[in-house]
Amino acid sequence: MDRLTVEQLKELSCFDTPTVCNALETFNMRLFTEGFMIPGMRLRTENTNKAIVGYATTAKISASKPGGIESNEKLLSYYETIRNSVEPTIAVIQDIDPTPIGSFWGEVQATVHKSLGSIGTLTQGGVRDINDCNRLGFHLFSTEILVSHAYIHVEDYNCEVEVCGLSVSPGDLIHADMHGAVKIPHEIAHRLADACRGVIAAELPMIEPCRKAMELGIKPSIDELRDMRASMVKKRKEVKW
Repeated sequence: MDRLTVEQLKELSCFDTPTVCNALETFNMRLFTEGFMIPGMRLRTENTNKAIVGYATTAKISASKPGGIESNEKLLSYYETIRNSVEPTIAVIQDIDPTPIGSFWGEVQATVHKSLGSIGTLTQGGVRDINDCNRLGFHLFSTEILVSHAYIHVEDYNCEVEVCGLSVSPGDLIHADMHGAVKIPHEIAHRLADACRGVIAAELPMIEPCRKAMELGIKPSIDELRDMRASMVKKRKEVKW
């Protein structure tokens, strides 16, 4: 599996996640209803200027009952998988409790993860200490905000997880921003930035005339909109990689 360079990862972080989703469609590798998280995942910290792009490290957690005597060693082994992963990493965490009750994430976990090369988390579960994590520059994406850690512990790690309908395995390339998260196939990742530029350019035949009309204080006719849309659709179909 080829990894992207630091420069390629930074380049992808300059595009928002909806643009990445549009660009991925041009490769026709999967259904347009697959590969991204369903509603529920929200960015909790304030670092919204750029998307995060990184390689998934994974774990399953629970907080409704105390963990066994091996829980601490599981946590340390989970840390080891992050430490040994190619940076940057994104911690993708599945809370397996029927209703999340305890937060794995707070200032301590965010600090530990960042020291090991992680830039953020996507968790189907809760987060807390949001202001502290924000100052740290660690991205918190979650489905819940929780006040307690309860009996939080790691149940499994370095395994396949499902978070907001998206199946994620260790090493998967993830792109996420305030809109949600999408999984990028490794085999086309190095071509994705060009595809993003292509789909952005393909929208200009629709956007630019409408912007011009607003500047002039006029409304485009339906016939004009029909022509604009036809031109946009044509250019979208021409985006091939």
